[in-house]
Amino acid sequence: MENELFTEQVASIKEGGQILSGEKPPVRSFQYDPLDIKRIRGKYNLTQEQFAAMLGISVCTLRNWEQGRRSPEGPAMVLLRVADRDPQAVLDAVRAEA
Repeated sequence: MENELFTEQVASIKEGGQILSGEKPPVRSFQYDPLDIKRIRGKYNLTQEQFAAMLGISVCTLRNWEQGRRSPEGPAMVLLRVADRDPQAVLDAVRAEA
């Protein structure tokens, strides 16, 4: 059983390498529409400094997102989507912490 599992893991690692090098297409991928973070911040009528503090990120990170030099990933992407769709939920959560 252990040998079988090891063989599967080796095959998986090789397949990952083929995908990364472009030799093989991924089985699935996820595409997200880019967020207009400046527009989202505008919903709150906050400065970059205030919005970054509310999200718990650096102003530098927020500026990079707004200027398109970087893109939010993972939990930051989810938080920004919530901030866009339900500003009151974010404000309620932030106020509960204060």
